[in-house]
Amino acid sequence: MAIKERISSFWKVIKLSLNGEEQDYTQGSIRKAVFLLAIPMILELSLESVFAVVDMFFVGKLGQNAIATVGLTESVVMLIYSVAIGLSTAATAMVARRIGEKNPEAAARAGVQSLMMACVVSIVISIVGMIFASEILALMGASEEVVRDGAIFTRIMLGGSAVIILLFLINGIFRGAGNAAMAMKSLWIASLMNIILCPILIHFFGLKGAAIATVIGRSTGVIYQCYHLFKGSGILKIYTHHFKLNKEIVTSLLKIAWPATFQFFIASGSWLVLAKLVAVTGGTAASAGYQVAFRNVVFFILPAWGLSNAAATLVGQNLGAKQIDRAEQSVMLTAKYNAIFMAFVTVLFLLFADPIIRIFSQDEVVVAYGSEALRIIGSGYIFYGIAMVMTQALNGAGDTRTPTIINFICFWLVQIPLAYLFAIGLDMKATGAFIAVPLAEVFIALISWYYFKKGRWKEVKV
Repeated sequence: MAIKERISSFWKVIKLSLNGEEQDYTQGSIRKAVFLLAIPMILELSLESVFAVVDMFFVGKLGQNAIATVGLTESVVMLIYSVAIGLSTAATAMVARRIGEKNPEAAARAGVQSLMMACVVSIVISIVGMIFASEILALMGASEEVVRDGAIFTRIMLGGSAVIILLFLINGIFRGAGNAAMAMKSLWIASLMNIILCPILIHFFGLKGAAIATVIGRSTGVIYQCYHLFKGSGILKIYTHHFKLNKEIVTSLLKIAWPATFQFFIASGSWLVLAKLVAVTGGTAASAGYQVAFRNVVFFILPAWGLSNAAATLVGQNLGAKQIDRAEQSVMLTAKYNAIFMAFVTVLFLLFADPIIRIFSQDEVVVAYGSEALRIIGSGYIFYGIAMVMTQALNGAGDTRTPTIINFICFWLVQIPLAYLFAIGLDMKATGAFIAVPLAEVFIALISWYYFKKGRWKEVKV
């Protein structure tokens, strides 16, 4: 009977979390609060990971050059994600803090100011990406054939940077307000549109069709977000006067956003360097195998990141409500759940790497490289899970500088030097680059855990 009651209770929590009803996450059961936020956040980013894998599945039918183009372009798009996530982190931290203080008017002002910042940044990045698409691919180490065939894909993807940034940012606003279900629904709509359009447009336009499908899908998600953000039926009610520039709020957002942007820029930049190192030391086949493996790595990291985002919202809102112990307990419980999930993924990668890679490519060389990358990188997944929760908790408190410093040390002073040492110095080639990844993640987990336990994040003013 007890088991039936638990199942019934858990099912009620799932339905409640997906309904998008507004909750007070500063009171009541911490476990329930974690699940109410985490379930839609995990589902949100799970479909975003499907978004990436679907592209690779259909593009994989077009050959090595197409796979390499998509992979190298996505490595550059990761830098755009850094900007998007930086702005989103600032919006989440400030909106969550104001909601915790029971001040939805100030939360709405913060959300709109972040939206105005994002629009300016988006236009600049989109223009640069469209003009220099070929040069960017070449800089990434792509062969002449890849540049010739793939420049149009890169141009469309980078030209659509605005929808990437807006999709992340507006979801950050919803998450800060505690409406994780709305963030989930918008990304689901974007991803489902891409899944439907991708095979159709690839059939008619080839590689270019994949880029068009992705941009249309994300644009649909942004339109859905804007409709619900501006109709004013939720806790955030946006009015015309909110669009007047508020220098004080913009300054506060920038203080949080620039370290957060740099934080993820550091991480994305290191992946970009590794992608180029693999392409240079292993050739197109190694690059293609690595990119397929990387898509699968992202596929399972994004749900874990969704769980980590729950920690960020809970920290922000509970600090706003002066519930400091509750904020800390929320993070420790979330870290436990993330570590358990990532342990299952590690076993999956170690046992089934080869069949997973074969879903995307039948080329034996590509499969060999991809399987090796998946096993090696996947071996550190438990540490990835812990590190994500700790750093997102610090970000949610508004302390974006500490994770930025940690990322710089672990990615640029540990991961990249080790990758070059193993790949070139010890002549391990692409394998050496793969090995450097889990080693760096162990350092990130240990250091971020240490700084979280020191507790300086409890004193950050937002």
